[in-house]
Amino acid sequence: MNKKFVTVFGSSIPKENDDEYKTAFIIGEKFAKAGLNVCSGGYQGIMDAVSKGCSQNGGEAIGVTLNIYNSIPSKYLTKEIKCNSLFERLSNLIEIGNAYVVLQGGTGTLVELALVWEFINKNMLNEKPIAVHGNMWNDIVNLMEVQIKKEKRRTGLVKCFLEIDDLAEYIINSLK
Repeated sequence: MNKKFVTVFGSSIPKENDDEYKTAFIIGEKFAKAGLNVCSGGYQGIMDAVSKGCSQNGGEAIGVTLNIYNSIPSKYLTKEIKCNSLFERLSNLIEIGNAYVVLQGGTGTLVELALVWEFINKNMLNEKPIAVHGNMWNDIVNLMEVQIKKEKRRTGLVKCFLEIDDLAEYIINSLK
């Protein structure tokens, strides 16, 4: 796969006027303009926003959806991959990504971050850039880094950002 994809994890809750939605749109736009594509869970909220930002600026937006959800996929997807189980969905989201971005979200987003982090830390996945945005994720990552250090595992795999421009620049430069 010559084209590079950034898998973006985040909540399905934010609406078009919410800051989290606008942030996700901006990141999708920045990635597309840098020649990158996005992959997400394919539904509404942050997934819709990042897909919209990317596809409206010439990038591809893959959505990895789950047949058990009664949700409507984002209309901004350029491709949909339908999965029959949560594990198949997670596997696809991780496999497609050349890098990972974690935006505002809840327990589902936490699971996605934890899986990527664990797979890289345990060498089940080649090291790839992981970036989180916002105070909540920064706090969680910093807390986990203390434990990871105690366990004598690799620290510093997840980069924390408060500014979306800095996060985008890190991912774009990492994938050049």
